[in-house]
Amino acid sequence: MHSIFASWVVILGLLGACASRRAEARAFFVFGDSLVDNGNNDYLATTARADSYPYGIDYPTHRPTGRFSNGLNIPDIISEQLGSEPTLPYLSPQLTGQNLLVGANFASAGIGILNDTGIQFLNIIRIYKQLEYFEQYQTRVAALVGPEQTQRLVNQALVLITLGGNDFVNNYYLVPFSARSRQFSLPDYVVYIISEYRKVLARLYELGARRVLVTGTGPLGCVPAELAQHSRAGECSVELQRAASLFNPQLVQMINGLNSQLGSDVFVAANAYEMHMDFISDPQAYGFVTSKIACCGQGPYNGIGLCTIASNLCPNRDLYAFWDPFHPSERANRIIAQQILTGSNKYMNPMNLSTILALDSRT
Repeated sequence: MHSIFASWVVILGLLGACASRRAEARAFFVFGDSLVDNGNNDYLATTARADSYPYGIDYPTHRPTGRFSNGLNIPDIISEQLGSEPTLPYLSPQLTGQNLLVGANFASAGIGILNDTGIQFLNIIRIYKQLEYFEQYQTRVAALVGPEQTQRLVNQALVLITLGGNDFVNNYYLVPFSARSRQFSLPDYVVYIISEYRKVLARLYELGARRVLVTGTGPLGCVPAELAQHSRAGECSVELQRAASLFNPQLVQMINGLNSQLGSDVFVAANAYEMHMDFISDPQAYGFVTSKIACCGQGPYNGIGLCTIASNLCPNRDLYAFWDPFHPSERANRIIAQQILTGSNKYMNPMNLSTILALDSRT
Protein backbone atom coordinates (compact mmCIF):
# COMPACT_ATOMS: atom_id res chain seq x y z
CA MET A 1 0.00 0.00 0.00
CA HIS A 2 2.76 2.36 1.06
CA SER A 3 4.70 1.91 -2.20
CA ILE A 4 1.58 2.66 -4.28
CA PHE A 5 1.03 5.83 -2.28
CA ALA A 6 4.70 6.78 -2.76
CA SER A 7 4.38 6.21 -6.51
CA TRP A 8 1.34 8.47 -6.63
CA VAL A 9 3.22 11.19 -4.75
CA VAL A 10 6.02 10.94 -7.33
CA ILE A 11 3.55 11.03 -10.26
CA LEU A 12 1.69 14.01 -8.81
CA GLY A 13 5.01 15.73 -8.17
CA LEU A 14 6.04 15.16 -11.80
CA LEU A 15 2.68 16.44 -13.06
CA GLY A 16 3.07 19.52 -10.88
CA ALA A 17 6.58 20.10 -12.22
CA CYS A 18 5.28 19.74 -15.78
CA ALA A 19 2.48 22.20 -15.11
CA SER A 20 4.80 24.76 -13.55
CA ARG A 21 7.26 24.27 -16.43
CA ARG A 22 4.31 24.88 -18.79
CA ALA A 23 3.53 28.05 -16.89
CA GLU A 24 7.18 29.09 -17.08
CA ALA A 25 7.48 28.13 -20.75
CA ARG A 26 8.25 31.35 -22.52
CA ALA A 27 6.02 32.77 -25.21
CA PHE A 28 7.18 32.23 -28.77
CA PHE A 29 6.56 34.54 -31.74
CA VAL A 30 7.22 33.72 -35.37
CA PHE A 31 7.52 36.11 -38.32
CA GLY A 32 8.42 35.45 -41.92
CA ASP A 33 7.60 33.37 -44.98
CA SER A 34 6.50 29.87 -45.99
CA LEU A 35 9.41 28.18 -44.21
CA VAL A 36 7.77 29.15 -40.91
CA ASP A 37 4.09 29.86 -41.78
CA ASN A 38 1.86 27.39 -39.92
CA GLY A 39 -1.46 28.24 -41.48
CA ASN A 40 -2.10 31.99 -41.74
CA ASN A 41 -2.45 31.81 -45.51
CA ASP A 42 -5.31 29.32 -45.15
CA TYR A 43 -7.41 32.27 -43.99
CA LEU A 44 -6.49 34.46 -46.98
CA ALA A 45 -7.52 34.64 -50.63
CA THR A 46 -4.08 33.72 -51.96
CA THR A 47 -2.53 31.07 -54.19
CA ALA A 48 0.35 30.62 -51.70
CA ARG A 49 -1.23 27.97 -49.53
CA ALA A 50 -0.63 24.42 -48.35
CA ASP A 51 -4.17 23.43 -47.47
CA SER A 52 -4.65 20.28 -49.51
CA TYR A 53 -3.37 16.70 -49.55
CA PRO A 54 -0.58 15.55 -49.44
CA TYR A 55 0.59 18.48 -47.27
CA GLY A 56 0.40 17.38 -43.63
CA ILE A 57 0.49 13.68 -44.52
CA ASP A 58 2.84 13.01 -41.57
CA TYR A 59 1.39 15.64 -39.23
CA PRO A 60 -0.17 14.04 -36.10
CA THR A 61 -3.66 14.54 -37.60
CA HIS A 62 -2.46 13.40 -41.09
CA ARG A 63 -4.28 16.40 -42.52
CA PRO A 64 -3.03 19.59 -44.20
CA THR A 65 -2.52 22.42 -41.69
CA GLY A 66 -1.23 25.19 -43.94
CA ARG A 67 2.36 24.25 -43.09
CA PHE A 68 4.56 23.83 -46.16
CA SER A 69 5.73 20.46 -44.90
CA ASN A 70 4.81 16.80 -44.80
CA GLY A 71 4.63 17.21 -41.01
CA LEU A 72 6.11 19.65 -38.52
CA ASN A 73 8.03 22.77 -39.48
CA ILE A 74 10.94 24.47 -37.69
CA PRO A 75 8.81 26.61 -35.32
CA ASP A 76 6.88 23.48 -34.22
CA ILE A 77 10.13 21.72 -33.37
CA ILE A 78 11.42 24.78 -31.46
CA SER A 79 8.11 24.84 -29.52
CA GLU A 80 8.73 21.18 -28.59
CA GLN A 81 12.17 22.19 -27.24
CA LEU A 82 10.58 25.01 -25.22
CA GLY A 83 8.11 22.50 -23.78
CA SER A 84 5.07 24.28 -25.17
CA GLU A 85 2.29 23.75 -27.66
CA PRO A 86 2.94 24.86 -31.24
CA THR A 87 1.97 28.52 -31.65
CA LEU A 88 -1.30 29.10 -33.45
CA PRO A 89 -1.48 31.19 -36.63
CA TYR A 90 -2.43 34.76 -35.72
CA LEU A 91 -5.48 34.57 -37.99
CA SER A 92 -6.77 31.38 -36.34
CA PRO A 93 -10.12 31.82 -34.54
CA GLN A 94 -8.70 29.57 -31.79
CA LEU A 95 -6.09 32.17 -30.84
CA THR A 96 -7.99 33.54 -27.83
CA GLY A 97 -7.79 33.40 -24.03
CA GLN A 98 -5.01 31.26 -22.61
CA ASN A 99 -3.83 30.29 -26.10
CA LEU A 100 -2.67 33.88 -26.59
CA LEU A 101 -0.13 33.45 -23.77
CA VAL A 102 1.69 30.70 -25.66
CA GLY A 103 2.59 33.25 -28.37
CA ALA A 104 1.54 33.53 -32.00
CA ASN A 105 2.74 32.81 -35.51
CA PHE A 106 2.42 35.81 -37.85
CA ALA A 107 4.25 34.30 -40.83
CA SER A 108 2.77 34.27 -44.31
CA ALA A 109 3.98 32.24 -47.28
CA GLY A 110 5.30 34.25 -50.21
CA ILE A 111 6.40 37.40 -48.40
CA GLY A 112 9.82 39.01 -48.33
CA ILE A 113 11.70 41.92 -46.84
CA LEU A 114 10.33 44.13 -49.63
CA ASN A 115 6.66 44.95 -50.15
CA ASP A 116 6.82 44.12 -53.86
CA THR A 117 8.08 40.59 -53.18
CA GLY A 118 5.42 37.94 -53.82
CA ILE A 119 2.91 40.34 -55.40
CA GLN A 120 1.83 37.49 -57.71
CA PHE A 121 0.35 35.73 -54.64
CA LEU A 122 -2.08 38.64 -54.04
CA ASN A 123 -3.30 38.72 -50.42
CA ILE A 124 -0.40 37.78 -48.17
CA ILE A 125 0.64 39.32 -44.85
CA ARG A 126 3.61 41.52 -45.70
CA ILE A 127 6.23 41.97 -43.00
CA TYR A 128 5.06 45.37 -41.74
CA LYS A 129 1.51 44.03 -41.54
CA GLN A 130 2.88 41.13 -39.46
CA LEU A 131 4.46 43.70 -37.12
CA GLU A 132 1.15 45.60 -36.96
CA TYR A 133 -0.56 42.34 -35.98
CA PHE A 134 2.10 41.89 -33.28
CA GLU A 135 1.09 45.28 -31.84
CA GLN A 136 -2.57 44.28 -32.04
CA TYR A 137 -1.71 40.99 -30.32
CA GLN A 138 -0.14 42.90 -27.41
CA THR A 139 -3.30 45.00 -27.01
CA ARG A 140 -5.36 41.81 -26.87
CA VAL A 141 -3.07 40.22 -24.27
CA ALA A 142 -3.06 43.43 -22.19
CA ALA A 143 -6.86 43.17 -21.97
CA LEU A 144 -6.33 39.68 -20.55
CA VAL A 145 -3.40 40.08 -18.12
CA GLY A 146 -2.72 43.83 -17.99
CA PRO A 147 -0.05 45.95 -19.72
CA GLU A 148 2.84 45.21 -17.33
CA GLN A 149 2.42 41.45 -17.53
CA THR A 150 2.11 41.77 -21.33
CA GLN A 151 5.34 43.69 -21.59
CA ARG A 152 7.10 41.06 -19.47
CA LEU A 153 5.67 38.27 -21.63
CA VAL A 154 6.93 39.96 -24.82
CA ASN A 155 10.35 40.94 -23.40
CA GLN A 156 10.96 37.40 -22.15
CA ALA A 157 9.66 35.69 -25.28
CA LEU A 158 11.67 33.94 -27.92
CA VAL A 159 11.22 35.28 -31.45
CA LEU A 160 12.05 33.63 -34.78
CA ILE A 161 12.17 35.57 -38.05
CA THR A 162 12.84 34.06 -41.48
CA LEU A 163 12.97 36.42 -44.46
CA GLY A 164 15.00 37.00 -47.60
CA GLY A 165 14.70 33.94 -49.82
CA ASN A 166 11.59 35.23 -51.60
CA ASP A 167 13.26 38.58 -52.28
CA PHE A 168 15.44 36.63 -54.70
CA VAL A 169 13.24 33.74 -55.86
CA ASN A 170 9.93 35.61 -56.02
CA ASN A 171 11.24 39.04 -56.94
CA TYR A 172 14.72 39.66 -58.33
CA TYR A 173 14.90 36.36 -60.27
CA LEU A 174 11.17 35.78 -60.71
CA VAL A 175 11.23 36.71 -64.41
CA PRO A 176 14.15 37.61 -66.65
CA PHE A 177 14.70 41.38 -66.45
CA SER A 178 12.43 41.85 -63.43
CA ALA A 179 11.86 45.44 -62.29
CA ARG A 180 14.29 44.98 -59.38
CA SER A 181 17.01 43.39 -61.54
CA ARG A 182 16.77 46.32 -63.96
CA GLN A 183 16.96 48.73 -61.04
CA PHE A 184 19.87 47.09 -59.16
CA SER A 185 22.90 44.95 -59.88
CA LEU A 186 22.87 41.90 -57.57
CA PRO A 187 25.46 43.29 -55.10
CA ASP A 188 23.56 46.60 -54.88
CA TYR A 189 20.24 44.79 -54.44
CA VAL A 190 21.69 42.82 -51.51
CA VAL A 191 22.92 46.02 -49.85
CA TYR A 192 19.44 47.51 -50.34
CA ILE A 193 17.46 44.58 -48.90
CA ILE A 194 19.86 44.29 -45.94
CA SER A 195 19.27 47.99 -45.15
CA GLU A 196 15.51 47.38 -45.38
CA TYR A 197 15.80 44.29 -43.17
CA ARG A 198 17.61 46.36 -40.56
CA LYS A 199 14.53 48.60 -40.29
CA VAL A 200 12.32 45.54 -39.77
CA LEU A 201 14.55 44.23 -36.95
CA ALA A 202 14.78 47.68 -35.33
CA ARG A 203 10.97 47.85 -35.36
CA LEU A 204 10.74 44.39 -33.80
CA TYR A 205 13.01 45.66 -31.00
CA GLU A 206 10.81 48.76 -30.54
CA LEU A 207 7.84 46.42 -30.15
CA GLY A 208 9.55 44.69 -27.22
CA ALA A 209 11.38 41.69 -28.75
CA ARG A 210 14.59 40.98 -26.83
CA ARG A 211 15.64 37.49 -27.99
CA VAL A 212 15.37 37.14 -31.75
CA LEU A 213 16.67 34.25 -33.88
CA VAL A 214 17.26 35.58 -37.39
CA THR A 215 17.79 32.92 -40.05
CA GLY A 216 19.76 33.67 -43.18
CA THR A 217 18.70 32.16 -46.49
CA GLY A 218 19.37 28.53 -47.28
CA PRO A 219 21.28 27.51 -50.43
CA LEU A 220 18.69 28.99 -52.80
CA GLY A 221 20.28 27.52 -55.91
CA CYS A 222 20.14 23.94 -54.63
CA VAL A 223 16.41 23.48 -54.05
CA PRO A 224 14.65 21.09 -56.47
CA ALA A 225 12.68 23.98 -58.06
CA GLU A 226 15.92 25.69 -59.12
CA LEU A 227 17.57 22.42 -60.21
CA ALA A 228 14.56 21.76 -62.45
CA GLN A 229 14.96 25.13 -64.14
CA HIS A 230 18.70 25.73 -64.23
CA SER A 231 20.54 22.46 -63.74
CA ARG A 232 21.95 20.18 -66.44
CA ALA A 233 23.37 17.49 -64.20
CA GLY A 234 22.08 18.24 -60.72
CA GLU A 235 24.49 21.07 -59.94
CA CYS A 236 23.19 24.04 -57.94
CA SER A 237 22.25 27.23 -59.79
CA VAL A 238 25.35 29.44 -59.71
CA GLU A 239 23.49 32.74 -59.81
CA LEU A 240 21.15 31.96 -56.89
CA GLN A 241 24.03 30.54 -54.88
CA ARG A 242 25.89 33.79 -55.50
CA ALA A 243 22.88 35.72 -54.18
CA ALA A 244 22.83 33.64 -50.97
CA SER A 245 26.61 33.98 -50.53
CA LEU A 246 26.33 37.78 -50.77
CA PHE A 247 23.25 38.09 -48.57
CA ASN A 248 24.16 35.87 -45.61
CA PRO A 249 27.50 37.41 -44.53
CA GLN A 250 26.03 40.91 -44.83
CA LEU A 251 23.07 39.83 -42.69
CA VAL A 252 25.45 38.68 -39.92
CA GLN A 253 27.39 41.93 -40.20
CA MET A 254 24.19 43.97 -39.94
CA ILE A 255 23.03 41.93 -36.91
CA ASN A 256 26.38 42.41 -35.16
CA GLY A 257 26.16 46.16 -35.81
CA LEU A 258 22.61 46.31 -34.45
CA ASN A 259 23.58 44.35 -31.32
CA SER A 260 26.56 46.57 -30.58
CA GLN A 261 24.38 49.65 -31.03
CA LEU A 262 21.85 48.17 -28.57
CA GLY A 263 24.61 47.03 -26.23
CA SER A 264 23.10 43.54 -25.98
CA ASP A 265 22.90 40.28 -27.94
CA VAL A 266 19.25 40.77 -28.90
CA PHE A 267 19.61 39.30 -32.38
CA VAL A 268 21.16 35.90 -33.02
CA ALA A 269 22.12 34.85 -36.55
CA ALA A 270 21.24 31.30 -37.57
CA ASN A 271 23.30 30.15 -40.55
CA ALA A 272 20.61 28.28 -42.47
CA TYR A 273 22.94 28.07 -45.47
CA GLU A 274 25.49 25.88 -43.68
CA MET A 275 22.76 23.89 -41.92
CA HIS A 276 21.25 22.94 -45.29
CA MET A 277 24.56 22.46 -47.09
CA ASP A 278 25.54 19.71 -44.65
CA PHE A 279 22.82 17.37 -45.89
CA ILE A 280 22.67 18.76 -49.43
CA SER A 281 26.33 17.99 -50.06
CA ASP A 282 26.27 14.60 -48.29
CA PRO A 283 22.67 13.39 -47.99
CA GLN A 284 23.67 9.78 -47.23
CA ALA A 285 25.57 10.86 -44.09
CA TYR A 286 22.23 12.11 -42.74
CA GLY A 287 20.22 9.07 -43.81
CA PHE A 288 18.67 10.66 -46.93
CA VAL A 289 18.64 8.91 -50.29
CA THR A 290 18.61 12.24 -52.14
CA SER A 291 18.81 15.98 -51.59
CA LYS A 292 18.08 16.78 -55.24
CA ILE A 293 14.68 15.21 -55.87
CA ALA A 294 11.69 16.51 -53.92
CA CYS A 295 9.41 13.90 -52.36
CA CYS A 296 6.33 15.60 -53.82
CA GLY A 297 6.20 17.33 -57.21
CA GLN A 298 6.48 16.68 -60.92
CA GLY A 299 8.94 17.17 -63.75
CA PRO A 300 12.74 17.02 -63.39
CA TYR A 301 13.76 16.54 -59.73
CA ASN A 302 10.02 16.77 -58.91
CA GLY A 303 10.82 20.47 -58.98
CA ILE A 304 8.10 21.85 -61.25
CA GLY A 305 4.87 23.44 -60.03
CA LEU A 306 3.25 22.80 -56.68
CA CYS A 307 2.84 19.66 -54.62
CA THR A 308 -0.74 18.49 -55.26
CA ILE A 309 -2.83 15.33 -55.18
CA ALA A 310 -1.74 14.76 -58.82
CA SER A 311 2.00 14.95 -57.98
CA ASN A 312 4.49 12.13 -57.64
CA LEU A 313 4.68 11.28 -53.93
CA CYS A 314 7.50 9.33 -52.31
CA PRO A 315 6.41 6.54 -49.94
CA ASN A 316 8.93 7.42 -47.18
CA ARG A 317 9.36 11.14 -46.51
CA ASP A 318 12.20 10.54 -44.04
CA LEU A 319 14.47 9.53 -46.93
CA TYR A 320 14.11 12.88 -48.72
CA ALA A 321 15.81 16.14 -47.70
CA PHE A 322 13.17 18.12 -49.62
CA TRP A 323 9.45 17.63 -49.21
CA ASP A 324 8.33 19.81 -52.14
CA PRO A 325 10.19 21.93 -54.74
CA PHE A 326 11.17 24.57 -52.13
CA HIS A 327 10.70 23.26 -48.59
CA PRO A 328 12.64 20.76 -46.45
CA SER A 329 10.98 17.59 -45.15
CA GLU A 330 10.10 17.33 -41.46
CA ARG A 331 13.19 15.20 -40.95
CA ALA A 332 15.42 17.85 -42.54
CA ASN A 333 13.67 20.49 -40.40
CA ARG A 334 14.61 18.46 -37.32
CA ILE A 335 18.28 18.49 -38.34
CA ILE A 336 18.12 22.28 -38.83
CA ALA A 337 16.30 22.83 -35.50
CA GLN A 338 18.92 20.71 -33.72
CA GLN A 339 21.67 23.00 -35.04
CA ILE A 340 19.68 26.04 -33.88
CA LEU A 341 19.50 24.43 -30.45
CA THR A 342 23.02 23.08 -29.99
CA GLY A 343 25.07 24.11 -33.04
CA SER A 344 28.56 25.58 -32.86
CA ASN A 345 29.57 29.11 -33.93
CA LYS A 346 29.69 27.85 -37.49
CA TYR A 347 25.89 27.69 -37.34
CA MET A 348 24.80 30.08 -34.57
CA ASN A 349 26.32 33.48 -33.89
CA PRO A 350 26.94 34.69 -31.17
CA MET A 351 25.32 31.69 -29.41
CA ASN A 352 22.92 28.80 -29.89
CA LEU A 353 19.42 28.45 -28.48
CA SER A 354 20.35 26.15 -25.60
CA THR A 355 22.89 28.77 -24.43
CA ILE A 356 20.17 31.45 -24.65
CA LEU A 357 17.75 29.29 -22.63
CA ALA A 358 20.42 28.59 -19.99
CA LEU A 359 21.37 32.29 -19.75
CA ASP A 360 17.77 33.46 -19.52
CA SER A 361 16.80 30.89 -16.90
CA ARG A 362 19.32 32.53 -14.54
CA THR A 363 17.87 36.02 -14.83
